[in-house]
Amino acid sequence: MGSTATRPRPQADSTPDPAPAPARPTGRRDTDGMAVASFILGLVGLLVLNLVLGPVAIVLASVALWRGTARRGRALLGLGLGVADLVVLAALVSVDNTVSWGLAG
Repeated sequence: MGSTATRPRPQADSTPDPAPAPARPTGRRDTDGMAVASFILGLVGLLVLNLVLGPVAIVLASVALWRGTARRGRALLGLGLGVADLVVLAALVSVDNTVSWGLAG
C-alpha cells in the first residue's frame, strides 16, 4: 500500500530557445510608400495647393532616398516635382503678386 517510489522531478528544459524571428527590414516597404507618395503629391501639387504639397513631396522624397528606397526613380521624380511645384508658385506670384491663383484667370 505504501509506495516508496518517488515522483520524477521535472528536469530543466534542455532544448534551446527557438531562434528569434528575423527582424523586419528597416522600413523598406515604408520608404517605397514614401517614394510613391512624394511622386503623387508632387504631381497633384502642380495643379493645386503647391505651397503645401511641394514641400511635403520634397521631404517625403528626401526621407525615402535617405533610407534607401527600392523605388529610387519615383523618389527622384517626387523630389523634382516638389521643386517644380515651388518654381510654378514663384512664377505665378511674380506674375500677379498673389499666392492664390486659379485656372479661370
